[in-house]
Amino acid sequence: MVRILIFLLGMLTTSRSGGLRSSSSFRVEPSAGTRELPVPPAGGWPDPAESRSSPREGASYGLERRHPDRRGSNRGGRRRRIPLRVKWAATILLIGLIFRKAVAWAVLVALSSALHIVGVNIHLPHVRLSWPWQSISAGTTANIDLGPWVLQKIEGISRPALGTENFNFIFTHKVSKSIGPWPCWYSSTFEAVGHASATVDLNPGPTWWAPSAGHYQLQVLSRPLTGEPGRVSVVLVLPQPQLPQSVHDVTIDNTLSHPIDTQHSWTYPGFGCGGLLRPQFAESVLYSQAQSIAFTEVRTSPQITGPLISTAETEAGLIIRDNFVQPTVNALGYKLAGFTIRWSGTG
Repeated sequence: MVRILIFLLGMLTTSRSGGLRSSSSFRVEPSAGTRELPVPPAGGWPDPAESRSSPREGASYGLERRHPDRRGSNRGGRRRRIPLRVKWAATILLIGLIFRKAVAWAVLVALSSALHIVGVNIHLPHVRLSWPWQSISAGTTANIDLGPWVLQKIEGISRPALGTENFNFIFTHKVSKSIGPWPCWYSSTFEAVGHASATVDLNPGPTWWAPSAGHYQLQVLSRPLTGEPGRVSVVLVLPQPQLPQSVHDVTIDNTLSHPIDTQHSWTYPGFGCGGLLRPQFAESVLYSQAQSIAFTEVRTSPQITGPLISTAETEAGLIIRDNFVQPTVNALGYKLAGFTIRWSGTG
């Protein structure tokens, strides 16, 4: 009975349109053992007819309650975005794909240099330096500044001593100092062995390697094809090797040098003459005289200067071709088909 009474009172307080006429003026206290009915909202309970007539509003109302914000935010309010590491990785990968030939060329050059330093001879694949916007035409001639490549590879040995020649010569050392009426003199003839080298300036400087000077010319004979390297020829002009410039550039082999003849006065080796003349034949004195004579021979004797210059030019050509030009050309994807060195008369 109590429940029926509460239901009738609720029907009296509502209008036919579903609106609430009085939400707080009448309140019935529930009795023991009864369940309290839910209190209607401020706008009243929605009319079922209106809910059926506007399904879009109801659908949107349900979607807004069940789904998160359409702007991409999750329930915590933080916006979903791509991690920074993924962005950087994608950027680096894209740049690597665009400049893949340049990256591969740089890696092979660095690896070839490292293997050359440690003395390991391994055949590496040939990769030609190429930029995305650059193309190389075959059969073209270009003056390339070789200076930076040579400077980087031969730093510290820009003027090596090459073409060492050994030569024999004979000299005589004589000392004469009389003591009063007693003649004191001593003479000794030696056969000495000398060593001399010419210096070759492999690094004349950036001005020497400037394209306008014409001291370096590279001609592309053919372009690299699939599985086959290209072909180039190189022409170099270097200053002529220089002969020793001072006596200190010439050495004497003391182990092979020996006296071959000795002459002295009848008073030698008396007490007075021996004590006076022996210090004049000290090893340092003989070495200094032999070194001076050897320096003169190196500068004036054609039998020594000719082979010395020729040997220095041959050794310099081998060093430049095998250690500098050949590895650089191979790293660019080409084969050295021709190599020529010309020597300038302005040393």
